[in-house]
Amino acid sequence: MIPCGFCGRENDDQSRFCIDCGKPVVAGGARIIAVPGARAHGSQEPLAPGRASVPRGSGRDPVNSAKGVLRACPGCSTMIDPALPFCPRCGTRVLPVQGAAPDSKCLSCGHAVHPGVDIFCAKCGARVATAADAPPKPKGTALFSARETGAAMPKIAVIDDAGNVRQTFTMDRDDMTVGRIDGDFRFPSDPYLSPIHAQFSCRENQLYVRDLGSRNGTWVYITAPYRLQDGDTVLIGSQVVRFRRLGYPGPHPPEADQTRRLGSLTPSADVAMLAQLRADGSARDTCHLSPGRTIRIGREEGDWVFPFDQTMSGRHAEVRGEDLDFIIVDDGSRNGVAVSVRGERPLAPGQKLLMGDQTMRVENA
Repeated sequence: MIPCGFCGRENDDQSRFCIDCGKPVVAGGARIIAVPGARAHGSQEPLAPGRASVPRGSGRDPVNSAKGVLRACPGCSTMIDPALPFCPRCGTRVLPVQGAAPDSKCLSCGHAVHPGVDIFCAKCGARVATAADAPPKPKGTALFSARETGAAMPKIAVIDDAGNVRQTFTMDRDDMTVGRIDGDFRFPSDPYLSPIHAQFSCRENQLYVRDLGSRNGTWVYITAPYRLQDGDTVLIGSQVVRFRRLGYPGPHPPEADQTRRLGSLTPSADVAMLAQLRADGSARDTCHLSPGRTIRIGREEGDWVFPFDQTMSGRHAEVRGEDLDFIIVDDGSRNGVAVSVRGERPLAPGQKLLMGDQTMRVENA
């Protein structure tokens, strides 16, 4: 007989799980934890195929228990005594617990578990998920109302240059697409929009947008300082600017004749750059970035000026160097600063997007 290390109940040598508490049975020196007020359990008969393990002296016949009817374990289909709380072969709970949640399946292996009673899966040991295990929502993130509550779904408003709503689309499905020819939201007269351009998705009360390989990209306007990543494309006025990291140059070996070279010593190195892109994707003008340096971009004043761009404000944006990172900030411009979507991007109510020639705004119904 093997005593359970959790409750002290003696189990048959063939049992893998305690028939009284459902915990795994470990042979060979398992420490028994005394439970105050718990009565001692008697010995048991050996577990034979098709027979239930029943304590001696219980007054129940192991074969004819429960009026001669044995119950198949819901986990492994072994015929067991329905009076036992747990199956000795697989550890699945047999007796329901009053007031507990209904049986479900382990998310890892599909084994039968009992939420609210079983803490770990008896087969694979994975923790049984409960409502308390749900990951917390990010602080400060505006979430849409849960669909189960009957609240209205988020809406996508198409706005004009003055911010007036021209058209509104409602997210009545989890995934909806935008395009010039195909999609749920169509703009057939927009030549800058790809035939199938982007996709909106609503999951766990959060709205996301994903670009579907469009030619001109999907842009999300920033509402806070944005940390640039290598390869990011930024829209400033009508200028498409790409951010690239260069890395640190190697040390310059001293000249053989000790002659000092001419050149600027400040800054000593440029570790990143901004490149103005033409319509064909080639670079026209560049602006190099170094640690601790702030670059101001605008139509009339700044370190990088575009006097011909009427959609750019006089002082439009700043790129600030913070150690090895570079942060772009909207400097109170009229038309904002947008970053091209790479992968999937979460959206908040009130946030604006640009697809083709369509400016959109997310609204929480």
